Amino acid sequence: MTTDTPARLLTLLSLLQTPREWPGGELADRLGVSRRTVRRDIDRLRELGYPVQATMGADGGYRLVAGKAMPPLVLDDEEAVAIAVGLRAGAGHAVEGLDEASVRALAKLEQVLPSRLRHRVTTLQSATTPLTSGDGASIAPETLTVMASTVAGHERLRFAYCAADGSETRRVTEPYRLVSTGRRWYLVAYDLDRDDWRTFRVDRVSEPFATGARFAPRELPTGDAAEYLRRSMQRRHDSYGITVVFHAPAEAVAPLLPHWMGTPEPVDGCTSCVVRATVSGPVEWTAARLATTGLEFRVREPAELVECVRELGARLGRAAGSG
Repeated sequence: MTTDTPARLLTLLSLLQTPREWPGGELADRLGVSRRTVRRDIDRLRELGYPVQATMGADGGYRLVAGKAMPPLVLDDEEAVAIAVGLRAGAGHAVEGLDEASVRALAKLEQVLPSRLRHRVTTLQSATTPLTSGDGASIAPETLTVMASTVAGHERLRFAYCAADGSETRRVTEPYRLVSTGRRWYLVAYDLDRDDWRTFRVDRVSEPFATGARFAPRELPTGDAAEYLRRSMQRRHDSYGITVVFHAPAEAVAPLLPHWMGTPEPVDGCTSCVVRATVSGPVEWTAARLATTGLEFRVREPAELVECVRELGARLGRAAGSG
């Protein structure tokens, strides 16, 4: 019989967090206590904020349901390792849709993992090679977790940075937000040495170090980190407007386009749609991105993109005809 009440409550909570209903008798057998003790323990969990629902019946049953606030989770060793490995794999390859919240979750989890589990996570990570798509550079998850913790704690961050031209500098910043574009991670931060806001590609960052020095967050000029990054990238590259007509409904096209291309507008009785956006970077990349949708489309402007799509189509046609 388990006489350690805190340990028994944690074990009970771990069982209830499995998505199923537990008969009172089965819980009593698992915990080595009486059904009356199980009922008292259920009441204690409810007092702590865990929404445990009871069902009537000969044996009675209990299950954890959704509440107004999320109480702390209790994970066993295998569950903790699985979550940590999954988050590290996704964070390291900037998977589209994996935003800063996921990186913060990884930072919190790795902070409380026992050393024996941290070693298992590292071993499993180093022994596997993921098959990924896209040309986003790989990032050490530790780099992201250090950055995420400084963003959340308003703590100054020091790191080495390698610019596009290969020059290396040391930076001391007040980190504001991490932003994922789907292919890469960027840090939006206030650079103390340059006395101005800057964006940094995280895959070019090395030796990140949380200094421990706290700061009061400054007001970002655009008010939104994603918008600031978008404008910053447009300043670095010549931007141009595109108009593309897709021969498919807008609701079928929208999920296949990156967010920076905007929202398709229905035309021709909703059987087609048009995309109008301001983009930056090489027209070759825009042409390739449009082609990967797998849909029929026609580029109206600019002329450079029209020509690029024509050349890409001819090149692919020759490749297919060469056998």
